[in-house]
Amino acid sequence: MRPAPFHFTAFALAAASLAMAAAYEGPRSFKASELLKPSQVKGPHYAVAPTVKTEGYLHVFDITSDYGPLEAEGKAMLQMRLHEVGALAQLDDVSKSEVFLKSAGTSVLNVGKGVASAVKDPAATAKGIGGGVKRFGTNLGRKAKRTTDKAVDSVSGDDKPAEGADKSTTAKAAEAGTGMAYSMLGVNGAARKWAQKVGVDPYTTNPILKKALTDLGQIDAAGGIAAKIVVPIPMVVSGTASVGNLVWAKDPEELLKINEQKFKELGVGGDVIKQLYLSKGFSLSLHTRFANNLSAVHVPGGADYVATAAESDTEREALFFVESAELLARFHTTAPVVAVLPDSRALVAKTKDARAVAMLPVDWVSWTEAYEKALGEVEKRAKAELGATKLELRMTGTMSAVAKKEMSTRGWSVVENVPSTFEVAQSRAKTAPK
Repeated sequence: MRPAPFHFTAFALAAASLAMAAAYEGPRSFKASELLKPSQVKGPHYAVAPTVKTEGYLHVFDITSDYGPLEAEGKAMLQMRLHEVGALAQLDDVSKSEVFLKSAGTSVLNVGKGVASAVKDPAATAKGIGGGVKRFGTNLGRKAKRTTDKAVDSVSGDDKPAEGADKSTTAKAAEAGTGMAYSMLGVNGAARKWAQKVGVDPYTTNPILKKALTDLGQIDAAGGIAAKIVVPIPMVVSGTASVGNLVWAKDPEELLKINEQKFKELGVGGDVIKQLYLSKGFSLSLHTRFANNLSAVHVPGGADYVATAAESDTEREALFFVESAELLARFHTTAPVVAVLPDSRALVAKTKDARAVAMLPVDWVSWTEAYEKALGEVEKRAKAELGATKLELRMTGTMSAVAKKEMSTRGWSVVENVPSTFEVAQSRAKTAPK
């Protein structure tokens, strides 16, 4: 029998391959009780909605709290917001105490009115902490763009742009309620002390908590009430576990300069440092976490990852890059990293034993067209550019059975449920000497 023409054989093989490929999965919903501990589903001052939508790589939680409706995109953000609700309850109790009333006088009413007005304006609350956010997770591959902006070299004082900076651009960022400039507004030494007392981020993007901290800081600066009121410091500092002492103790100007120096030592250029400052997604605390963890793994490709992160236009995007860097830093302590894949939103590290390890701080991975495309790109580039001979993915969440099978077929090993930064800090706090 005459053999079939080559083009027909190739077509048949391609058709067979497509037939064997798994069908793409769509969005799904989970029960909150499947994903969270009972204490996270409902607490003294909050309740998480029973149904959790998952359209991409992150679960989206709706929260009802005593301080207004909240939305958290991802478990990491949820843990932060629930911790902040507890802090608000502590601050609310403090503002009603006899010691506080005697020290602050009638000006304590400004705190109550400020918090109350924020709670009564759900639209303002949602605008600042979740509602209408751009859903993260559509692109794990290369950067979408490269931009620079003649902007800011540093900041001067608690909330002023440095001399020669583009003040109009900085002002616009602050007025929009996002970015580095906004996070620094009103955060003086007293506000940072109150943030430390209740174990929260002084540069939080939660407008209710931010107003409470800044108002209390102003009253404290005038009356010196901090020393008179003892508030137990929680075991865990949500979102700032690795850099808490820096964000609480350092003046914003000093802290920003420290961070910038670390980026410079990584080889990050001045234009990228300016762009990172102007990013709508980065608060000073996220900026600090990012600088500390990348500088702990000083390898080729690190500077380029900063340039990729500088494109973040939401807090959720910036948090993805920060948590990726934190996963990298922890991994580096047990498996030394020698390089990072450049121009990639997913952080891919090369180890001494020629593994390419992708760090994904996400809740859920299912088999989608976008994920398959990103996976193929990472796989190809890791082999060509990093010389990788083994492929591994480490993620903080879980993966669907279909996605696991497809990953295995392509030669990937998968490690699920890698502890998040919050969980690591919580574990360390429980075992720390009292």
